[in-house]
Amino acid sequence: MSFRPFVVAIDGPAGSGKGTLARRLAKRFGFAHLDTGALYRATALLMLEATGDPANPLAAQAAACRVDLELLADPRLRGERIAAAASVVAAIPEVRRALLGLQRSFAAHPPPPACGAVLDGRDIGTTVCPEADVKLFIIAGADVRAARRVRELREQGSAAIYENVLQDLNERDARDSGRQAAPLVAAPDAEVIDTTALDADAVFERASDLVVRSLEEKEWQQ
Repeated sequence: MSFRPFVVAIDGPAGSGKGTLARRLAKRFGFAHLDTGALYRATALLMLEATGDPANPLAAQAAACRVDLELLADPRLRGERIAAAASVVAAIPEVRRALLGLQRSFAAHPPPPACGAVLDGRDIGTTVCPEADVKLFIIAGADVRAARRVRELREQGSAAIYENVLQDLNERDARDSGRQAAPLVAAPDAEVIDTTALDADAVFERASDLVVRSLEEKEWQQ
């Protein structure tokens, strides 16, 4: 019998807490973690270096084909300029198709010694890994997400204005939910967790319980 890694798919809008949750789950269960949003940030970085226009579909596709996992460690990917460009790049169907294989390969063949993978993004449970063992859709009110982002940016030493961050989040939400290619939407079988009034530990415990239950049902040995 061939071995199939255990896969956790986590989707949700920016600032919902899905990235923090994904990293903690990966550490808890010994799984590999892939922040798929970083793939689009990497594409945006390559685009801005090459042409300066993240909306050029042919150039964006070419940039996406050059992305590899090593590039995801580049600290420049965390900048707001790259984040804004990544949201534009992510709406280009050719880019999403170019990055799909890389994401699916990571889920099917997580780096050793991991026996499973946690992927977080916008379309993991619906498009990238529709057969994932656990699917989570993490949400939170836009005002709460904006406040979290402002706090994060200020901790990094950046000057952040709440109203600007909130507007940016709303624009990203509209692009992510309204795009034709793999829009942001919860998979029918995803567990929806609203983090608006929950702290990170409460969300982690709830998600961990779901993973443990699925592991036990599938008789996985951890």
